[in-house]
Amino acid sequence: MTLWILIFVPARSLTYWQGWVFLGIFGICVVAISLYFLKHDPKLIERRLKAGPAAETQRSQKIIQTLSSACFIALILVPGIDHRHGWSAVPASIVVVGDVCVVAGLLMVFFVFKANSYTSGIIEVQKEQTVISTGPYAVVRHPMYAGAFIMLLGIPLALGSWWAFVPVFLLIAAIVWRLLEEETFLADNLPGYAGYQASVRHRLIPGVW
Repeated sequence: MTLWILIFVPARSLTYWQGWVFLGIFGICVVAISLYFLKHDPKLIERRLKAGPAAETQRSQKIIQTLSSACFIALILVPGIDHRHGWSAVPASIVVVGDVCVVAGLLMVFFVFKANSYTSGIIEVQKEQTVISTGPYAVVRHPMYAGAFIMLLGIPLALGSWWAFVPVFLLIAAIVWRLLEEETFLADNLPGYAGYQASVRHRLIPGVW
């Protein structure tokens, strides 16, 4: 319901078809992923629900999470405002590309969750946690963030708004900040992570960074 409000209230129109398509695709993917792990790995769902600024223990992460939340809300709000005022003219074919990116990003996150049950919503290390270096983790060190970036970059296109890339880039910057602090934390607190960093050189993009 919250996502529906953020999309359609700023648009002031229920004929905003890009919003309906995105809402349907995003909702179906998120519900399907949630139902799968509620059945097969409920502990993962429990860890993912412990999220947000209040759940973080480090001050910097509280700031990052607050900024990230604000940027994500802006990312969903801006396209509706854009649609109402007609600022962007995104072709339908590009909208479809955006929806495909949303699905691809969420699918990548799904496979990350399957590979690593310890993907918590906050930066922490569980007592029994070990380094995961197989599956998507054999390619880059932060495949969940990589999948999230694919999804986030697809949302402005899916919602037909070039202006929505402004909050997307701010959100990506906040996540990169989080990622770098997370690496430092894991290297200090998760046995074997420093060795994993040495064997898997790239964080998000194979061969690049």
